[in-house]
Amino acid sequence: RLDGKFVELLQTVLCSSKCPEQIQVLCAAILREMSPCNDLILSCDEIQDTKLLSLVSSVLLAQGNKKAEVSAVGQRIVKVLERRLPEGQSAQYLLPVLSNVISLSPESLTEEQTNVVSRKMADWLRYASIQQGVAQPSGGFFSNPRTRQPGPVTEVDGAIATDFFTVLSVGQYYTQDQWLNIQAFSMLRNWLLSYGGKGLKTPNSDDKSGMDRSVMSVVSTTSTSSRLLPPKERLREKAFEYCQRLIEQSNRRPLKKDDGDLQKACLIEAVTIMDIICKQDSSYMYRAVSFLKILHGRICGDATYARALLPIAQFFLNHSKMAAVDSDAIYKHLFTDIPAQLFHNPSLAFEFVQFCKDNSQLFTETSSIFRQSFPNLFKFLAWNSPPLISEFVDLLPFLLDVGTAIEIFHLLLDLPCLTAALDIQLRSTALPTSERAASDPAVKPATCLEAFRHPLYKSMFQYLLRTKSAPEDAPERLIPLRQLLGSLASSPRVVQCAETVPVLLELFFRVVAEFADGPLINQLVVLLLQRSDQLYEIPAFKDDVYRVLSSQLVMLCKLHPALIVELSKEILEFSGTVSNIQNKEAIFTHVVWAIGEYMSVSYDKRCTVEQINRFFETLEAMLFEITQLRPLASTSSYAPRAISVLMATLTKLAARSQDLIPRVSMFLSKMRTFVQSPAVTSVYCEEDLEEILIRATELMNLLKMPSVAQFVFTPPVDVASTRFQREVNDSLPFALRIVTHLLEPAPGCMPG
Repeated sequence: RLDGKFVELLQTVLCSSKCPEQIQVLCAAILREMSPCNDLILSCDEIQDTKLLSLVSSVLLAQGNKKAEVSAVGQRIVKVLERRLPEGQSAQYLLPVLSNVISLSPESLTEEQTNVVSRKMADWLRYASIQQGVAQPSGGFFSNPRTRQPGPVTEVDGAIATDFFTVLSVGQYYTQDQWLNIQAFSMLRNWLLSYGGKGLKTPNSDDKSGMDRSVMSVVSTTSTSSRLLPPKERLREKAFEYCQRLIEQSNRRPLKKDDGDLQKACLIEAVTIMDIICKQDSSYMYRAVSFLKILHGRICGDATYARALLPIAQFFLNHSKMAAVDSDAIYKHLFTDIPAQLFHNPSLAFEFVQFCKDNSQLFTETSSIFRQSFPNLFKFLAWNSPPLISEFVDLLPFLLDVGTAIEIFHLLLDLPCLTAALDIQLRSTALPTSERAASDPAVKPATCLEAFRHPLYKSMFQYLLRTKSAPEDAPERLIPLRQLLGSLASSPRVVQCAETVPVLLELFFRVVAEFADGPLINQLVVLLLQRSDQLYEIPAFKDDVYRVLSSQLVMLCKLHPALIVELSKEILEFSGTVSNIQNKEAIFTHVVWAIGEYMSVSYDKRCTVEQINRFFETLEAMLFEITQLRPLASTSSYAPRAISVLMATLTKLAARSQDLIPRVSMFLSKMRTFVQSPAVTSVYCEEDLEEILIRATELMNLLKMPSVAQFVFTPPVDVASTRFQREVNDSLPFALRIVTHLLEPAPGCMPG
């Protein structure tokens, strides 16, 4: 906060014609820093000096347009540009301000004002001097008044320029109109986007649009007639010529590295502007298509021009249909070569994924290459996980369909493994050629780097690093490779990648749920159970994946309850394995819950008593195994939740096959002995044992009334989805509590 009097003095000094320029710049900087300022009395209306107008305008634009400052600045800037500037004044100080006005409030300029600026920009772009500027005399004692005449500007390769001046023309010093040329190009894209598409139609254009279009096409190609064109069309013509010249200049070999970087940046901007021009006037499209096809052929083999391939692909995405050209070769090269070779370039990775995200809808409608290339696209994510996760959240739904779902599921689970493989690939590429020879097949590789070239692992690496979809290949072949790459599991890049997988897995299942049919859901459930044993060895990663898979298993069962009957063999095998309780408790518990919830004729008429009995016997054996008291061996600790869900599921199955009720009741009655055993109390906490005992009591009491138990545990499907809906982590339905209170006022006091 500054004193009001001091702020007033700052404004006075800023506008003083006698004040040194450095002090004016400092005053403007201070006023900008304290913006928005309520005590501001600055105005640009009467300022004639272009430097001062630029400084004052920068302060006004920093106020946030509270008093229509943006519009006032825009009006004044255009008014000054419209007239002939006095000697010593230059418009080059005003164009950056005008560019800010366009960005902040493009509607602040009228049609007439935009025509004035368009006319000026066309001349600045096309008619700048091709002679170099003169060095400003220093005024020192040794300054020579007889300066040498300036020579012509040159190209980046040192050749004398024979065509008009552009931002890629080289000179030791630049003239005022050359600076305006450079500035005009820098704001050209924004200007065309803001004003280039407006006012294209005249009141009488609708009835003769075909004739006008053909006439415009002829006029646009005739430079002698260009001054007859309306300002916006003339600017488009000059801008198109300028972009063509830049693309031609980009083919020259630069003498300096910085000029080479500038060439690439200008090439990207030129192609982007050509795209905008063709959107606004299709008469330029056919020239642009042939021009850019040649350009693509020239640069596609040079990795240093990779970023320039994106605007070229964007152009053909936008115009190939109208131009009736086949662009698949351009897309194929883009999606095949660039991610595979340059996944480690972070800026390119972001631009590439952003390009895919912006055009995902268009790609899915026009080209199959996009979806087929998803293994390549995921290389960007595997190597640049934290910065790209939000982009892939938007992109993933467009990559998923019935044909890619299974393969993407495998790829998501193997994403950290892919990161490790990319690391090995990069290190292998960096080795001297003499060290890249294939390893001896008879000798087991000692390191991952040796394995990369070993015949035993080569095909596995090739599959993991594939560039396009390969649904016919079996992902099981990667099991040895996951074990081999375990040495990289603690790598920071691998760990970061692993942290993104749960987010994408949840999104994967949400999207798949929208189109999956019964067979696809069955396939996913089988893979879910299989892949729970085949994950990259990062403990935190495995825990997160188990958590996601278990919750998504519930969702899949709700979508297709018949899968419990249809996949009974696989589910029985999984739920009958004791090690799954300890290693994959979350998935095991949800599988057991799903059995109790959906193994019912209410959900599938094919459900038989024999099937219920088979599931019952498997789960009964499991519960017996984990609650059995072994005097000569130490008691293992299992998750109390798993014990509770096993008891509940056995009770549900018994309610549907009532011959099983005596067996369940007898088992539940023995739970008091289990929870009171010293061997058990030493490994379980008191609260967990109390909860197990209460649950056993509730279930026993309910089974004393089989008809009530059958209703509670197997309500009609329409009721099951409302009041009595049960989730795996919830307690039993409220009806169970009511029955318990009716039969036994003090829950937990089991009969002896």
